[in-house]
Amino acid sequence: MTDTTSAPVDETDEYDDPTPVEQDDERDESSFALFEGDEGRLDELQRRAFVALLRHSYISARTHADEWRAVLDAEYQLRSRLNDLFLELHVDRDREVAWKRQARSESQRRGFPTLLRDVPYTREETIVLVYLRMRLRADARPGPDQVVVDRAEILGHVAGFRPATATDKTRDEGRVAKAIDRLVTARVLLKTSDPDRFRIASVVEVMLPLERLLELDQWLANVTTAERGPDDGDEPSLQTDTDPDETEDEDES
Repeated sequence: MTDTTSAPVDETDEYDDPTPVEQDDERDESSFALFEGDEGRLDELQRRAFVALLRHSYISARTHADEWRAVLDAEYQLRSRLNDLFLELHVDRDREVAWKRQARSESQRRGFPTLLRDVPYTREETIVLVYLRMRLRADARPGPDQVVVDRAEILGHVAGFRPATATDKTRDEGRVAKAIDRLVTARVLLKTSDPDRFRIASVVEVMLPLERLLELDQWLANVTTAERGPDDGDEPSLQTDTDPDETEDEDES
């Protein structure tokens, strides 16, 4: 017996999808491939800005002009990439500075993996930082990184905090010299054509907001009054990169 039942027929109108199908071997024209197999979604300048943010404690319009512009143009994308690494992006458009901070977990049971570490500043470094911050606060010169300070000026200021019992002037001056070198490495002090003159980076205002400045100023006053040694007491700390070595470009005064 022959089955004469008709097969079901799909009478739905055919739909032509105008969206072209992307072939596996064809990359999206909006991608920014810089090398074979590159799946990145940042263009070259944005990637350079991202790397600069990772390598340095901060970038600014003065120290990294191209990267700073890239941060302004792609702030959302760069913040997203840093968030993937448990880092936060902070941008101060007035001072023209951008920097990263370690994100803090709200959970008490499990913290985030960290790329940054807290590094304590020495007593001499703290004194110099507070002095630089006060110099910036007192100088109304327009524009970032315009205030200049001399090495001898810094040495003289720190000498005023030496306890009366301190007798090794050479050792104390050596500690101040090391403090200056570290702040140059961190680009808090910017080199000029004169090795004994530096520009004060406006990032100091970010590192030491007014409330923190007053707190440290009081801390220094208490330590000096008590004539405590340079290694006594709880010294302030500030986040810095795991690898603190940085290469600075010399700025001409």
